[in-house]
Amino acid sequence: MCSSTELRPGRPDVAFNSESIMMTIFSTPKPFKGHFNIIQRNAIKSWTLLHPDVEVILFGEDDGVAEVASEFCVRHEPKVGRNEYGTPLISSMFDRAQEVARHSIMCYVNCDIILLHDLREAVSRVAAGRHRFLMVGRRWDTDITDLIDFLQPDWHEQLRARALRTNKQRPPSWIDYFAFSRGQYYHKIPPFAVGRPRWDQWMIWFTYSSGTPIIDASRMVVAVHQNHDYSHHPRGEKGVLEGEEAKRNEILLGGSEHFYTVEDATHSLTARGMEYTFIGWSRFARPLLDLTRPVRRRLGLRRASLSSALGKWVGRRV
Repeated sequence: MCSSTELRPGRPDVAFNSESIMMTIFSTPKPFKGHFNIIQRNAIKSWTLLHPDVEVILFGEDDGVAEVASEFCVRHEPKVGRNEYGTPLISSMFDRAQEVARHSIMCYVNCDIILLHDLREAVSRVAAGRHRFLMVGRRWDTDITDLIDFLQPDWHEQLRARALRTNKQRPPSWIDYFAFSRGQYYHKIPPFAVGRPRWDQWMIWFTYSSGTPIIDASRMVVAVHQNHDYSHHPRGEKGVLEGEEAKRNEILLGGSEHFYTVEDATHSLTARGMEYTFIGWSRFARPLLDLTRPVRRRLGLRRASLSSALGKWVGRRV
């Protein structure tokens, strides 16, 4: 019998113990039908395998959510605030997750993302010695149509190699996981609709404006996005990206000055450790970077390498 729902939650404002870093992962699945039944099962199962003490919380009452939560022995929170279209609200889910979580490191992840062991390793490195942070990264799009055999001891190595071989990493504005210290977004997120644009850019802007470090883990974490269609919305992809809920999210964003992406991270996680990305130079130099892009390409210079080099020059390595 599962005991996850019987475990006592922590407080949303309590700092973590750096000697025992563990995560609570939470998400809200779509109905478990067709291809979404396959990819969501793959995703959730991968989360449970990160570590025996990783907590997983599934929000919502859509078809199959309660059954899958019971099957995988994870926590189920059926009640979540929704808008008039029935879409879950980011604010409601984040607030409730921070209230009931067992751990002080939180990680929201879209329910089509398979997480590998590198995610927890990255979180542990980032969280050590840091009271507050946000860790994000770019995803890798991969075609997966079948249930993964998680009994294979090397399933994660095979999947990682498959994603890297496909070599389709989304641009910095596509953000599918947010690892953060509990409490920093409690009762602070506008009523964004889940699965619609702009709320993820707001999260990075809000974090940056509050002075909290933002870490880009794209180089160290291979977050595998399982490609899918938009059949869950009556108007398909256009409805998801351009419908009324998307327009409302755009308004809640508060203008283009709040459109921040992974490129606006204050730090980058690399094999050498944390590196300062010189965020001020990166943001304010964008017009110059756009003008010099053809020349930089011929010289083999990348924006990330220039930012890192400048960060070292000003002595801001961490």
